[in-house]
Amino acid sequence: MANESTKSAKVNGQLSVEEVSEKFNGGRKIIDFTGHSKIFFGISIAIIVIGIICNFIFGTTLDIQFSGGASVKYSYSTDISESELTDFIQSHTEARITTSYSTDMVGNSGHNVAVQFSGNKAIDTNIQSTLLEDLNKQYPDAGFKILESGSIDASMGFNFLLKCLTAVAIASILMVIYVTLRFKKIGGLSAGVTALIALFHDVVMIYFMYVIFRMPIDSNFIAVVLMILGYSLNDTIVIYDRVREERKALGRKTDAGMVFNLSATKSLKRTIITSVTTLSAILIVYIVALVYNISSVQAFALPMIIGIISGCYSSICIAGPLWVLWQRKKKNGKK
Repeated sequence: MANESTKSAKVNGQLSVEEVSEKFNGGRKIIDFTGHSKIFFGISIAIIVIGIICNFIFGTTLDIQFSGGASVKYSYSTDISESELTDFIQSHTEARITTSYSTDMVGNSGHNVAVQFSGNKAIDTNIQSTLLEDLNKQYPDAGFKILESGSIDASMGFNFLLKCLTAVAIASILMVIYVTLRFKKIGGLSAGVTALIALFHDVVMIYFMYVIFRMPIDSNFIAVVLMILGYSLNDTIVIYDRVREERKALGRKTDAGMVFNLSATKSLKRTIITSVTTLSAILIVYIVALVYNISSVQAFALPMIIGIISGCYSSICIAGPLWVLWQRKKKNGKK
């Protein structure tokens, strides 16, 4: 169902949606994305509200890379319930801990558990040796051994976090400048700002995924954010390229909603195929990591899956409709 501005036949020299479909889209139906913009915005706002509520309930967990603390990786040979082992380790330590499990695919050490101790108190090496003794007493057949250990000072972790956030901010600013300069003919600033809002939308979705799944924010989070920023922006640029072409063909008097709907409809197949292909590859990686219990790969692949879905959605359903609203408001202001 098209909006009223795209329905009227040749009002002020504009073509009707049927005429545009016949002349510029081979007679195929033009999807009215802008007509459903309130629904799209409502979905995003609802997810953000749910994320904020979960953030209040669960809080944000920072990895020791950012918060400081110590990390000890143990190997063991027998099958032990992960929840049981985590509870045992927590009950024998004073510091707040997080655990991650993996399986040695080569078969040298069987199972591995990485224990992260948050806070400066956890840096004491006595905790490591005492915990090892307790584990071997509780599970004598498991043969617990320390594979590796290390610690990070809290101030260094905080500085590292600031540097990572600065990298994300600089990347976002440069992307907006690029879009603004490249798409001057369709309102460079509006294209850049709406693209930035879509990118911020994707970052928020990834962050809330970490909160809801109670995953610690670490260097994987920064890597995923930077990759999704590039992926989402690429999707948005493809659609803006099509908008620029269709606006030239339809004429500058044509309603921005008509131009975007036609452009997004023509780009939709390409966007879906690209997203599904990328999702399939990441999903396979995640399944393999899940089967072999490789937590570090899971912690990277799962946010990537959410980010790709969000990036595909925001390019068409957030950036585009916002650009249309900007253009219409600008046009009404001139009138």
